[in-house]
Amino acid sequence: MSEPRVRPDPAFALLELYEAALPEVYGYLLSRCGSVAVAEELTSETFLGAVTACRGTGAPPVSTRWLIGVARHKLVDHWRRREREERGLRLVHETGTVDPWDEELDALLAREVLAELGAHHRAALTLRYLDGLAVPEVAKLLGRTVHATEALLVRARAAFRTAYRRKEGRDD
Repeated sequence: MSEPRVRPDPAFALLELYEAALPEVYGYLLSRCGSVAVAEELTSETFLGAVTACRGTGAPPVSTRWLIGVARHKLVDHWRRREREERGLRLVHETGTVDPWDEELDALLAREVLAELGAHHRAALTLRYLDGLAVPEVAKLLGRTVHATEALLVRARAAFRTAYRRKEGRDD
């Protein structure tokens, strides 16, 4: 009679990668959400989610790049929650017409303005322009159609431009 084979827990690969990947995942999240508390919470959710995911059948190999992908999904989920909360608290008036905006932006001011935008605008702009994702990828992550995402990006850019100019002291 042969002994049953025990499959090693795939989460051990994650454990081996943890120390090297933690600063990368945390840094990714902090640079996009701007809040230490939120970045810490999302980093924790990322690693917990990764443990569950890597134990599933057909899970990809554990790597820092894969963990950043998990973190991106956790960040999008966070923004969706915030959007639902904000929508429940207030109505947002959005405009739909924008012209291309070719100006050099102050990075600190831009980060401050981005943090003040609604979660849906912040998510769309961050995924599109900071992460450099194509509109169809942004649409998939946000659970929207490509057309709806394009419209959201137009409104998000307009909201960003208005807030940025207001903070700069210009209202043109």
